[in-house]
Amino acid sequence: MKFQFIKEKLFKNTNPLKLLEYFSISMASFSVVIVIALIVNSKTDLENGQGGFETSGIPIVTEDVLAKSESIETLNAETFLDTELTYFSYRVRKGDMIGIIADQFGVTQDTIISVNNIRSSRLLQIGTYLKIPSMPGILYTVKEDGENLSSVAEKYSVNLEKCSLVNNIDKTVALKAGTMIFVPDAELDWVTRQEINGDLFKKPIRARWYLSSSFGWRSSPFTGKRSYHSGVDMACPTGTYIYSAMPGTVTSTGFSEVYGNYVIVKHHSGYKTLYAHMSVILAVKGQRVTQDSRIGKVGSTGLSTGPHLHFTVFKNGKQVNPANLWG
Repeated sequence: MKFQFIKEKLFKNTNPLKLLEYFSISMASFSVVIVIALIVNSKTDLENGQGGFETSGIPIVTEDVLAKSESIETLNAETFLDTELTYFSYRVRKGDMIGIIADQFGVTQDTIISVNNIRSSRLLQIGTYLKIPSMPGILYTVKEDGENLSSVAEKYSVNLEKCSLVNNIDKTVALKAGTMIFVPDAELDWVTRQEINGDLFKKPIRARWYLSSSFGWRSSPFTGKRSYHSGVDMACPTGTYIYSAMPGTVTSTGFSEVYGNYVIVKHHSGYKTLYAHMSVILAVKGQRVTQDSRIGKVGSTGLSTGPHLHFTVFKNGKQVNPANLWG
């Protein structure tokens, strides 16, 4: 018995549940040909040959063709039909969370975070409009001239054929730095995910404390003039233990007129942290520390108006708000 599979493209005004069944019986050869039309989602558009077929009529694929086509073996018909990238607009409502929105649209949290460049998932605002792609994946910006889809697909362990179809780019084309592509089915690396979800750091003070000065512009407690505060001030009693906010290596300890007794710790992913105004330093240069390592005690040394920990975070040399990095 010989089987032939016919794929029919259905337009938007066509009922997507429509099935075409043709039965042809030849009395001479007693062969039966069964033709099955695949269901095509009404939102899918296969213009310009997307999906691997490019003919003026209804394409016919036989078992012989399937056996010889490695790309079709790798990607089944359903995958080929689902390679058009479209976007929906969604307005955030009260009670929404990224995970709930992702489930509603059949994508991942990483997808919504990446496509909308969300830097803190805890700061999702009611009324904000989000772009929701029609498939899971993330946006990737080419880092260096010469990268291609093959290297990107390998980096994220995704299907190269699908990546090529979604972006309508040949697998071997050299991409320019700064080019942005959508990588279907890719996920964010764990560091980026923890940064955005506020789980990368632990608070360096584990006892009771209050925020006496936040990150950013403020009125100077010494002059009253507008000044930039490079970290957060965590006020608590003298002698309160200070912990490393993330695993790393102590790169510097000492005393300065501004920061008093201080410790600097270098972490992975380009992070460094500064702990200042200590009454006592408990760490030494070169020491490996964990989030459970006590590196000093709170004090009021240096330029200070009272006992507190001044805590600064650097990412690749740039100061960032610590409050966005801890839970």
